[in-house]
Amino acid sequence: MSSSAGRGPAVALVLGSCVSVQVGAAFAARLFPVAGSTGTTLLRLGLGALALLVAVRPRAYRWDARQWLPVLAFGLTLAAMNGSFYAAIERIPLGTAVTVEFLGPLTLAAVLSRRLRELTWVLLAAAGVALLGLGDRSGPGLDPAGVGLALVAGLFWACYILASRRVGARVPGHGGLALATAVGALALLPFGAVGAAHAVERPHSLVLAAGTGLLASVVPYSLELAALRRLPPHVFGVLLSLEPAIAALAGWVLLSQPLGPVGAVAVGVVVLASAGSTLSARRGDPTADHPGELTDPPPALSDPPPALSDPPPAPPDRPPELSDPPPAPPDRPPAPLGAPPRPRAAPSGKSASTGATLPLGAAT
Repeated sequence: MSSSAGRGPAVALVLGSCVSVQVGAAFAARLFPVAGSTGTTLLRLGLGALALLVAVRPRAYRWDARQWLPVLAFGLTLAAMNGSFYAAIERIPLGTAVTVEFLGPLTLAAVLSRRLRELTWVLLAAAGVALLGLGDRSGPGLDPAGVGLALVAGLFWACYILASRRVGARVPGHGGLALATAVGALALLPFGAVGAAHAVERPHSLVLAAGTGLLASVVPYSLELAALRRLPPHVFGVLLSLEPAIAALAGWVLLSQPLGPVGAVAVGVVVLASAGSTLSARRGDPTADHPGELTDPPPALSDPPPALSDPPPAPPDRPPELSDPPPAPPDRPPAPLGAPPRPRAAPSGKSASTGATLPLGAAT
């Protein structure tokens, strides 16, 4: 596939994923008066897990402890990330919460790269968040607890990126994500069961809960998976950087949460910092222009079977003339001893690298 083939539809898929996540969050906010933020998180993860388990049907009985442990950690991370984020948007506007939350993956990118340039982008994003704290003088200030919860959600978003990378490396397909979502729902069951039960008893709230589970989990996962097969990771990351702006728009349209001029500038600064961090990371990654196979390498590349790394010897009854090549003709000089074989070119459209590259901001 050429670098531009399928780029337009793939961009639409990523933007559709961002819109779906934020519309799902707006639906969730309407459930808070009935179910509370924890009950709403339980409904989102529970319904999302149910849909993913039916679609993926993971064969977890074949997994060993080396695969189960990262899945369990991933599930707990999902519960903490979504629980703290929903608790944040219960107290502060949706666009503000997403903007503050973006500090998590940006800081992770700076720590992993260990470059001063990445730290500059984090400081720029922090300036944008500080500008949000000033707010518009005509409106009320931000709830400190809501801002703190958004920062906690950002911290767990960074943990989510690391955990998803490990699960993707050890568990084939999307069974790890499906089971991790179920683990997250079970972890929240003691804290959100009462609120979730109140929502299930009301038809209108049940419809909102189903919409939250689909729009905030199932639809974004499906769209992002399809987009990652067509887009280089750096393009994917830049598009995800638009999420604070999309969240601010969703909060304004669906929840009557206008940001005002100062808030709009602050969101723009964080979007710029996120896009800049993604692009600068791309310059230092020579594999950033290869979509598909780098974001989801096949298991055979990361864990080759012994037969590929240590070929068996020839059978003892093999005829000598098949194992020993005939001597070179007299008029042709013999090949030098130890001459390396001619390297085989990698298949068209595939990279010889086996390292997976995760785009910035791939959150649930």
